[in-house]
Amino acid sequence: MAAAFSPCTAVLSSSASSNSPKPTSKPPHPVSLRLRSLSSAAAAAAAAAAVVLASPPAAVADSPAFRLYYGTAASAANYGGYGGNSSKKDSAEYTYEVPEGWAERLVSKVEKGTNGTDSEFYNPKKRSEKEYLTFLSGFRSLAPVDAVLGNLALSDVNLQDLIGSAESVKTTERRSESGQLYYVYEIEGAGGAHSLISVTCARNKLYAHFVNAPKPEWDRDEAVLRRIHESFTTI
Repeated sequence: MAAAFSPCTAVLSSSASSNSPKPTSKPPHPVSLRLRSLSSAAAAAAAAAAVVLASPPAAVADSPAFRLYYGTAASAANYGGYGGNSSKKDSAEYTYEVPEGWAERLVSKVEKGTNGTDSEFYNPKKRSEKEYLTFLSGFRSLAPVDAVLGNLALSDVNLQDLIGSAESVKTTERRSESGQLYYVYEIEGAGGAHSLISVTCARNKLYAHFVNAPKPEWDRDEAVLRRIHESFTTI
C-alpha cells in the first residue's frame, strides 16, 4: 500500500526550515588585522623615505650664510674712522663677503701703517683659515703680474714662506664689467695649504685681497673659500 502523505509533517518541516537561525559573518581573523596594520606601516615608511629623498643634501643645508663687509681703506692717520655721521658703507672703497660666524680681528694702527692691512676676518674654529685685505697708496696701474706678487711678499712674511715652499702658482687675469683689471693668484703650498689672492688698482691705490686656509680646512671649505675670494671688488 502506498504511504499516506501527512500534511502535518510537511508543515512542520517547512516551519522548522523558515525559523532556523541565519548564518552571521565571522569577525576578521587576527592574522588579517595584523597584515593590514603592517601594510599601513609600510606605506607610512615609504612616504617618510620619499620626503627624506626630496630634502636637499646635508652639504647644501649646512652651507653658511654670508654678509657683505664694507672696507674704507683709511690711512693710519684716520685710524678708527672718519668721525661725524659718516658710515662705513658711505665711505667704503671695497667690499667682500664674510661667512656668518667668522670673527673680525681688530687691526692695529701700527700694523695698518707698516704693511697696509686694512681688515681681517677669521674662522674661530681655526684661526689660520681667514681673509684679509691690504692696500698701498701711490699706484695708478698694475705692474707686470709676476712683479706684483713678489712686491706683496716683501711685507708679508707668511706669503714669503708660502711662495718659497709652493708646489704650484697659478696666475690669471679678469676684468670687471666696467673693464677694471684684476690679477688672480692661486698658490698651493708644500703641505697642501692654499692662498687665493686678488689684486687691483683704483683710486690711486693698490688693493690685495687674501683668502688663506690650511689643507684640512681647504679640503672641507673649498667652495666657501672660493666664493669669498670671488666676492672681492672695489667700489
